[in-house]
Amino acid sequence: MATLTELQTWRDALFQARLRGVRSVRDQNGEEIAYSSDREMAAALAAADRAIAEAQSGQPPSTIIFKTSKGL
Repeated sequence: MATLTELQTWRDALFQARLRGVRSVRDQNGEEIAYSSDREMAAALAAADRAIAEAQSGQPPSTIIFKTSKGL
């Protein structure tokens, strides 16, 4: 698992790339991640925010919220 500092650094880089309109990001290991849409980048940012919040609290989440759709 990544450290809190690593998560924050990655999230900041992803956020800056999203604002610039860049669709791919290269991480510290040299791996490149390409996003197909802004929605996919927003989902990655939300996941990073959740991971950062979890790392800051030191506890796993106590509530799981399901968001389902019939696709209509």
